[in-house]
Amino acid sequence: MLWRCRHRVIDVTRPLVMGILNVTPDSFSDGGRHATVEAALARAARMAEEGAAIIDVGGESTRPGAAAVDEAVEISRVVPVIEGIAAASDVAISIDTSKPAVMAAAVAAGACIVNDVYALRAPGAHAWAAAAEVGVCLMHMQGEPRTMQDHPHYEDVVGEVSEFLTRERDECVRAGIARDAIALDPGLGFGKGLVHNLTLLKSLAHFAGLGSPLLVGVSRKSFIGRVLGRPMDERLYGGLGLAALAVAEGARIIRTHDVAATRDAIGMVSAVLQGMDS
Repeated sequence: MLWRCRHRVIDVTRPLVMGILNVTPDSFSDGGRHATVEAALARAARMAEEGAAIIDVGGESTRPGAAAVDEAVEISRVVPVIEGIAAASDVAISIDTSKPAVMAAAVAAGACIVNDVYALRAPGAHAWAAAAEVGVCLMHMQGEPRTMQDHPHYEDVVGEVSEFLTRERDECVRAGIARDAIALDPGLGFGKGLVHNLTLLKSLAHFAGLGSPLLVGVSRKSFIGRVLGRPMDERLYGGLGLAALAVAEGARIIRTHDVAATRDAIGMVSAVLQGMDS
């Protein structure tokens, strides 16, 4: 399976790691650690060395209750970092944003993927993405980040998330975005309760069967803490277990803060399922 992302064609036949690089002061896991350009570029270099195929740069936190960020501020945060990564490495760069102006500035700086928690539903996002020929990741979210965890409700979480993703993918294709430029993300932890998240994880094979590369992000999520009783900095092993499960069920991109450990975990699962190259 191939994922067409602007000037790149990313082979996702074997699962890949997308490293998370938050350049914000208030992200849920690592807010403030990489808020300077120097710290962010050092972290990006480390993730590339550890085997990240993609680095996902975000300039606005999507944690519950986080304050909205003006697009000019978001651009000022992400563009110098993307330019620095592009100058230092050949790793693919993703921009984690929902604002078309930020998407455009990030791609001009060197990004080739748009990872959007709103699934390109902002006015003008479809047309821009089609013209730019970027790779896109469409994520499901019930509600919006500030209030998404206030009593999320579903009658059929798998059916509703699946219907949303297929509908939004069809909208993208009608807008001129190539079908093989689209990846899908069920949005674990975004407007879902514990049972919803566990049900989606149990049903990942269904989402992998929708015909687009499946991206899964479980790194350090609060539902891991609820199940295991672990604080934020003790959720690595739970996240690795879920990453291995996701790959076994057909996920092709694993989004994580912990690149080296995740790459090893999914590499072993891939070797068992697909064998080793001779």
